[in-house]
Order: sequence, then structure tokens, then C-alpha cells
Amino acid sequence: MLTVIGDLVEDIVVWTEAPTRPGTDNPAVVSRSRGGSAANVAARAAGLAPSRFVGRVGDDPTGSWLTEALAAAGVDVRVQRAGRTGAVVIVVDPIDGERTMYPDRGAAATLEPIDHDWLTGTSLLHVPAYGFTTEPAAGSILDAIAHVRRRGSQLSIDVSAATVVEEIGRERFVDLLDRLEPELVLANAEEADALGLHGRCPPPGGVIVIKDGPRPAIVTFDDGTRRQVDAIPVVDVRDTTGAGDAFAAGLLTSWMAGAEPASACADGHRSAATVLTSAGAG
Repeated sequence: MLTVIGDLVEDIVVWTEAPTRPGTDNPAVVSRSRGGSAANVAARAAGLAPSRFVGRVGDDPTGSWLTEALAAAGVDVRVQRAGRTGAVVIVVDPIDGERTMYPDRGAAATLEPIDHDWLTGTSLLHVPAYGFTTEPAAGSILDAIAHVRRRGSQLSIDVSAATVVEEIGRERFVDLLDRLEPELVLANAEEADALGLHGRCPPPGGVIVIKDGPRPAIVTFDDGTRRQVDAIPVVDVRDTTGAGDAFAAGLLTSWMAGAEPASACADGHRSAATVLTSAGAG
């Protein structure tokens, strides 16, 4: 079982028709959908392996809608309900499909201690680092990690964003990785720069995977050796929203099935490529 702990929020995606002109109207198409990095990973993974999502949404109609939508994707959904459901406004560049996000995590940031029964059967726990930026969520997630680690589960951490490194603090983030010793650390090139992952060796048995958009990903092994894994060429990228989450889902499910790291990374690329030509996280 892949268990993912983190955010389930509403994505409000804005596709502008031209570069933004400040101070005036900008024609756009706006859509609303289920989002949140952790929820996206769980949903993409559900078609490939048993997948569970653990998080917190508001006690409101939006929280109910998002929970039902995630369950309809085949995910075993375990959520706390309180407060106000979060949202992320995503502005998509009309030229290259790159997205700029404005997150309001809402209830997700106030995740309370997780019922350990919700973690039963977890073989791999995946945690986007957004959850480490606020309390009580960070403490609740660390308790869940400790619980599954005592039962032999593997751990994957996604750095999530360069701004997350800034918010947590580089030294504190590195100390966290040293203490938790995850088998997998996922980052894009900007996040790796912010955290100093280039040239860093993972703990024994672990790997670090650094993505770089359409360029090859770098897989670093515990002995310092590296493998380049080519991305899948995609013509006419429409929207990069959710591509990193799709990459994580493909990699994690392949890893759980016993694939060696470079092969799992290639499966991650294949999964990411499927969302780049459509709008939203897919």
C-alpha cells in the first residue's frame, strides 16, 4: 500500500490568453478541480497500485466534494474534517504552460495527530514537504512517519518547492532528512539548488532523484554514483500543473513493484508526460 500524507485542496486554474497586463482586465478561462500535491500523487498512483490518502479538509461542502472526487479516483481516503478547505490559485502562462501558484492551505495546515489505524498496511509512505511548514501538521506527520518506520515501511519525501526550503530553512531541512533517512528524496533542479542536493549522497540503500523539466533527471545512489534518465519529449506543452506529482506517482508505484531506481525514474517520466498536454493536474 502506498500511503500519501498531505494536502487535498481545490485548484482554481486560470489559463490566460496572453501575457498578463497588470492593472487591467486579462481574458482567461477559469476552471476548478481537485488538487493538492499529496492528493494528486495518490490519485495518479491509484490506477497502478493500492493507494491511500491521509489529510485534513474543511467541514464544508468543498471538503465533501473533494473527498468524494478523490475516492472516485480509486483512492482509500482518510480525512479529518474541521475548519475551512484550502485552495490554490494557479495561473498558467499561455506561452510555455508554466504555472505560478498562490496557495491557501486552509484546514490542511492544521492536520492533527493521525489515527495509527489509518496507516495500517503501509509499505511506502510518501510525504510532500509542504506538510513540514506548519504546526500542528508537521508534528502529526512526524509521528506518523515514526509509527510506520517502526513497522518497517519505506519513506519518500518530495522537497515540493524552493519556497518550502526557504520557509523551513535549509539547515533545518537538511537536518530533517539526516534524521529521517528516507529511501527516496525527490526534487526538481531549483529545489535541489535551494537545498544543496547536488553532490549529496543519500543514506545507505537510498536514492536522490533530481528532475529538470524536459532535461534528463539525475539519480544519485548511496555510493555517490549517478545515472541520467532521459525525459519523454512532449510537443505543445499545455500546462505543467501536476507534472511533478504524476512523476512521483509513476516512480513510486514502479519502485514498490521492485523496479531498480533508474527504471522507476523512467516510469516517472512516462507518467509526467501524460499530463503535460492537457489542462490541470490530470
